[in-house]
This record gives sequence, C-alpha cells and structure tokens, in this order.
Amino acid sequence: MAITAQMVKELREKTGAGMLDCKKALTETDGDMDKAIDFLREKGIASAAKKGDRIAAEGLTYVVTEGNDAVILEVNSETDFVAKNEAFQALVKDLAAHLLKNKPATVEEASAQTMENGATVADHINASIAKIGEKLTLRRFSVTSKTDNDAFGAYIHMGGRISVLSVLEGTTEADAAKDVSMHIAALKPKYVSRDEVSQEEVEHERQVLTQQALNEGKPAKIVEKMVEGRLGKYFEDVCVLDQTFVKNPDQKVRQFVESKGATIREFVRYEVGEGIEKREDNFAEEVMNQIKK
Repeated sequence: MAITAQMVKELREKTGAGMLDCKKALTETDGDMDKAIDFLREKGIASAAKKGDRIAAEGLTYVVTEGNDAVILEVNSETDFVAKNEAFQALVKDLAAHLLKNKPATVEEASAQTMENGATVADHINASIAKIGEKLTLRRFSVTSKTDNDAFGAYIHMGGRISVLSVLEGTTEADAAKDVSMHIAALKPKYVSRDEVSQEEVEHERQVLTQQALNEGKPAKIVEKMVEGRLGKYFEDVCVLDQTFVKNPDQKVRQFVESKGATIREFVRYEVGEGIEKREDNFAEEVMNQIKK
C-alpha cells in the first residue's frame, strides 16, 4: 500500500512521533493506522498514543437538567462561525428541550418525532439549514434519570466545546457532582472503574506493554512484573475513580466521591467533533465563504 504524506501527518498528530518514525511504522504495517500506533508504542516512540481522538467537526455540545431528568447532546455544523450563531444556538436548545421531554432512544427515532411547532425534528433541523446555510446534524445524545437521593453533575466547558453529564448516587450535592464532571472534562476518562474495561482491551494493552518492555531490553523474568505495574498506570488514564482529582492532587477521585458518601453511577463526556474527520479548508477561503453567505 502506498504511504501518503497525509497518512504520515495523521499518525504524527495521533502519536507525537517523528515523521520518519511514522513513515516507517506505516510501511511496516502496510498502512494500517491502528497497527502503526501499536508499532510505535512497542518501540517506545509513542508512549501515550490515543486512537480516534482527532477533533475536527464544528458545532456545540450542551447539557440540560430538569428535576430528575437530564440530557447531553452534540449538534454539528460545518464551521465555527455557525457554532457562534444565535440561530444555531437556539436550535441546540430547542433540540435539547425536545429530547428531554420525549426521551427517544436513538437519533433516528428522534428525527421522526414531532416537535411543539408541529414539524418533525428532521424538518426543524432542515429549516435551520435553509436559514443558516450550512449542513447541520444532530449527531448524538444521551438522556438519563436519577432519584431524589442522587445528584446530576452538569458541566459545559469553553462555551460548549466540551460537555459532561455525570450521575452521583448517594448524595444530593450538585456542586460535588459538578466537580466530578469538571474533572472528567479535563482528564478524559473512558470508564468509571476497572470493572468496565473489557478483558479484550486489557489483554491488548498487556501485549503492547510486554513487547515494549522486551524491546527496551528488559530481562524476561521481570517483564511480567513491570507490565502489571504499567497496566496500573493505564487504568489511571482510562478509569475516573483511579485518577488523581484535579481539584486536590493529594486525593483520588474515588476518595473524593467516597467522602461524600456517594458513588459514580455513570458519566457521558462529549467533545465537539471527536472522531470525525473534517476537510482541511483554507482559513481565508472559509472566511470568504461565510461572507458570501
């Protein structure tokens, strides 16, 4: 497979490795991006490679809580200009209110539902597209509920670039729940606890770390012990309860939550455009396109 400059650039952005190392990794893995990331990690060149986290698409994330119900959603636009548009922001709020009230299970189900203005969600979005002049998409959402004994942590960062919704059971302290959500916004965990990490994912990480240690020339007899130690660091990266609390470096998130007599039931973290590739427009051309519209 021919290795293109764009592929090398993408791998470099994902891993922070040098251009030549990235090209070699892609060549060795026949252009397979995920395998190239593992190749670099095994060589110790990319110690913290993250897959699929390239932020590209524009738009807004948003969170609304109402009593014991809450919704978090992401609505995409083509440019950041539109994300700052009052009409677009009104659309996001309209969609949030509808989702919270009607609680559809999927985007497809939501799109077919009728809003208070008599239009379907899909038609309401299309009307905004006609008004704003850009492709707009309800990409994803999550609706959840709690009891009177629990707390929602609703946090919106950077005007909607990142939103987090968490549920703490066993406490009604909304501020504590919000602190947890602020932490999640900053450190990007994937899971609440180690129990949620699949055995397949753990085994994959173990294999990568083992090969990495062997490539470092470590004696085989101590590699297993080293790998288990490094797995602990991996869990700290992906499990919120294992992470050091951003508001108190002397405390783990687990300790903070337990001090409130609570547990984290779940969380959802949305970051605008994560996992979506966006065409690389020339900035000047983007400005001119907006002026023309």
